[in-house]
Amino acid sequence: MSKSLIKLTRGVPPEESFPVDQLQTCADYVLLVHGYEVLQYGKSRGYPKLRELIAEGQGVDASRVIVGQGSLQLQDLCARMLVNPGDVVYVEEPTYDRALTILERAGAQVVGFPLEEDGIDVEAVEKGLKAGNRPIFFYLIPDFQNPSGTLLSEAKRRRILELSHAYDFWVIEDVPYRRLRYRGKDRPSLFDLGEDRVLQMSSYSKLISPGLRVGYVIAPEPLAGRLAKMAEDTYINASYLNQAIVADFIRRGWLSSQIEELKGLYEPRLYATLKALEEHVGDLATWPEPDGGFFVGVILNDTLNTDELLGRAEEVNLALTDGRGFFVNRVNGNGFVRLPFCALTPDEIHEGVARLGNVVRALMSSSDVSRDL
Repeated sequence: MSKSLIKLTRGVPPEESFPVDQLQTCADYVLLVHGYEVLQYGKSRGYPKLRELIAEGQGVDASRVIVGQGSLQLQDLCARMLVNPGDVVYVEEPTYDRALTILERAGAQVVGFPLEEDGIDVEAVEKGLKAGNRPIFFYLIPDFQNPSGTLLSEAKRRRILELSHAYDFWVIEDVPYRRLRYRGKDRPSLFDLGEDRVLQMSSYSKLISPGLRVGYVIAPEPLAGRLAKMAEDTYINASYLNQAIVADFIRRGWLSSQIEELKGLYEPRLYATLKALEEHVGDLATWPEPDGGFFVGVILNDTLNTDELLGRAEEVNLALTDGRGFFVNRVNGNGFVRLPFCALTPDEIHEGVARLGNVVRALMSSSDVSRDL
């Protein structure tokens, strides 16, 4: 009897996380009360009531908030607005694969810096800046980073902002996982520490539903107007209907309880992942122990051929994401495996990591034999 397929690929929320009944209530209300407004063209900055709620939560003027069709769309707009072909952009390495695609498509010269236990190697960043390699902006995922799960220390956050002032570059802070903390205390966001240099991005994809496609950026005043004009010239406005549904969901006080339910759902899955890694991969790899988010990034002790790893995994009905896609220099991704734990049950996680351990062990053994011949 063949094994069932286990997908350790994308960070997709499970169906049981969707508040379907509550969203139906919000949709009915929005169409009944605000239907003519939300079904018409609107301003490119987004649905006013949602922008006001976001601005109130961050203590900024609503004019600085731009709501888009998910934060990835806004990343693309920011890259096209700020980057000229050949301009340097700094990123963590590994980093979000789709962000890399956006930056490369914009013509950026992307420079990656390695991650340490407490986030990016700031000394390496400072060395690059002193060498004259100044970026237009620095793209960071400081909280429960995708794909590694690491958390940027407060000291490093402060140092990055000091460097942004000294070398005159923007910081794009991507925080879709920030509110999904399962243990420990929050650290101040980069935006909290220096909002004049930071564009903070997030979305409701991980908190409510990815199908709504509602994300936002809070931009410094010099950039907000430019970004709104670029959005208007690109798509006029993102869906007011979806944004109004999110606004009503928040207005009713449901977002806070939804987040608590998500924590209750995901925390056991994170612990199951860490336990399974220790049991099945403990002598084969290293990994951080995240306090939240969706991912654990695994670094194998031996560099393996990724194509062989993916092929062997497929043979045992295990789907993995190509780890090379998270690295600027794709070769550096050989031996990196991202484990998204959010959409699997603890039993599925245990089985999936066990299969991964067996595949890696077999590949390492064959590699040892080849070296001995």
